[in-house]
Amino acid sequence: MNRSHLFLLLSLVALALITACGKSAIRNRVNENNYPRVILWAWERPEDLSFIDSSRFGIAFLAQTLTIRNGDVVYNPRRQPLKIPTGARLIAVTRIESQKITHEPTPLTDDIRKKLVERIRKTLDLENVSAIQVDFDAVSSERTFYRQLLEDLRRGLSDNVPLSMTALASFCVGDPWLTGLPVDEAVPMVFRMGTDSDRIKNFLASGQDFRDGLCRQSYGVALDEVVRTSFEKQRRVYVFNARAWTPADISILVERFGS
Repeated sequence: MNRSHLFLLLSLVALALITACGKSAIRNRVNENNYPRVILWAWERPEDLSFIDSSRFGIAFLAQTLTIRNGDVVYNPRRQPLKIPTGARLIAVTRIESQKITHEPTPLTDDIRKKLVERIRKTLDLENVSAIQVDFDAVSSERTFYRQLLEDLRRGLSDNVPLSMTALASFCVGDPWLTGLPVDEAVPMVFRMGTDSDRIKNFLASGQDFRDGLCRQSYGVALDEVVRTSFEKQRRVYVFNARAWTPADISILVERFGS
C-alpha cells in the first residue's frame, strides 16, 4: 500500500469516527422517557382516543396555536375535546404561525420570542403532559429567530423534559440549518410535501436516509398516504389522520408499522 492509499484509508476512518461521534452526541429524551414507538397526532377537532392501548401508542395533540401578528402574539388554545385512556403519554404540540408573503411581515423581536417561549412552557402544566413539540414552518428569514426561540425554550425546561420539533422533509435532505438545534428530534413530515413530494419519495424509496442526525430519530406520515422507506423498525413514527381516529384506523397502523 503506497502513501496516497494509506492517507485515503486513514481519512475515511477518521470521517467514519467523526460521523459516529456526531450521531452518538444527539441526546433523545423521548427515548429516555420510554414513549411508545407509534405516536398519534390529534389535531384541532373532537377526538376520542379512549379506546387505544396506552402502552402501545402515545398522543401528540395540538394544545394551542400562536400567531405572530401586529407586533404581538395571538393565543388560541385548543377548543375541541380530547378523550384519552388511563396512562396515556401526551406530547403538547404548539403550532406557530407568522405573516409571511401575503401580509406585511411583523418584526421578530426579543419580546415576541419571550412571549412565545412562555406560552409554550405553560403547556407542560396541562394534565398528563410530559413533553413538548413545536410546529413552525420557518422560512429562511425566520430561522435565526427560531433557533434562538428553541435555545431559550430548552434552557427553561427541566433537563429530563423532551423537546421535539416538526420539520419539512426538505429541511432534512441537504439543508444544514437544523444541525445543532437544541432539540431531541426533528420530525420530518414525509406527507403533503407539495412540489418536493416526488423527489423526496424517490430519495427514500431508493434506500437513502435523512442526512442530519436530528432527522433520524423519528419521522411523520399520514394514514392515507403510503411512503416507502428503509428505516429501521425501531424508529419512532408520528401518524397524522385527516379525520377523527377510529379503531379501524388503529388496525391499519398495526398492520403497517406494528407497535
